[in-house]
Amino acid sequence: MSSAFAWIAEWGVSFASLTGGVLTLFVFRRGLPNVAWIVGYLLLLWLVFAVLVELRQPLAESGRRAGRLVVTAADYTIQTLYHGLLLFVLPAYYASATLTSLNVVFLLVLVVLAILATFDPWYRALVHPRPWLGYVFFVVSIFAALNVALPLVGLPPIVALMAGAFVASLAITPVVRRAGGRTWHAALRVTIAMGVVAAALAAVGRAGIPPAPLFMARAALVWDLPDLDAIEALPTTLSVADVKERGLVAYTAIYAPAGLRQSVSHVWRHRGRVIQVVSLAPVLGGRREGYRTYSRKTSFPDDAEGRWSVDVVTASGQLIGRLRFRIVR
Repeated sequence: MSSAFAWIAEWGVSFASLTGGVLTLFVFRRGLPNVAWIVGYLLLLWLVFAVLVELRQPLAESGRRAGRLVVTAADYTIQTLYHGLLLFVLPAYYASATLTSLNVVFLLVLVVLAILATFDPWYRALVHPRPWLGYVFFVVSIFAALNVALPLVGLPPIVALMAGAFVASLAITPVVRRAGGRTWHAALRVTIAMGVVAAALAAVGRAGIPPAPLFMARAALVWDLPDLDAIEALPTTLSVADVKERGLVAYTAIYAPAGLRQSVSHVWRHRGRVIQVVSLAPVLGGRREGYRTYSRKTSFPDDAEGRWSVDVVTASGQLIGRLRFRIVR
């Protein structure tokens, strides 16, 4: 009986948290988180993190039981904030990521971190002995949250991406100050330089980050668009004769938060090679069903058979979604 209670105390709460997180992910995967909640989480996380960085060593070296309890409580509070923050933004990344593209890797990283933060025994075994992993948790959580929050107040995804990377670097100023014995001013100079580098790297690697909170609300291939409210999608396997005779239309409805204006393009590819890039009218955020747009292709090459795709990308090159189809004889 005592072993059963010990198991429940060790793992039961973690499994309950995981179940709640998964239900949240699937039930609210299309919803956008409230920016005020994200900001609140971030401020509290940074405050507890900064205080713990400053006080961990003095409290640990004091030898007092009260000091150890304060450190333990602060560690658990930070872990709980990671758990809540990651589960709060994961639905936006889940909706925004394209599972057949590079940007799914970032989603998987967030999922792994969320699972680690959920299971107390794993978190204690992996993160507590490795301070650097705790800093990775911190930086990635700050960056992921800002990357979702900033577009909610009207910043384009690429600007949010770079700003999130810059601010996440600034957030570890207490660590840099403590580790190097620097003054706050000197530590801030270091993290500003780190932030500039991080923002540049984020811009270069933007294709690997989902453009959350943008996502493709609906996508379909059609022969024509007589009525945008009555879309009947074609199958994903089409004949050469049909597409050459009738042409093909890629219809996409893109969801964006209210106040956001984002230029997008349709990139038509055949066997992975770019065939045509169609610039579309900028997406205007706020429409629940998504901002509807389309591109039409009327000419197909003689060797049109094979795999085709239509990538929906932002002006900066972040992938919002992808339509895939095959043309056969």
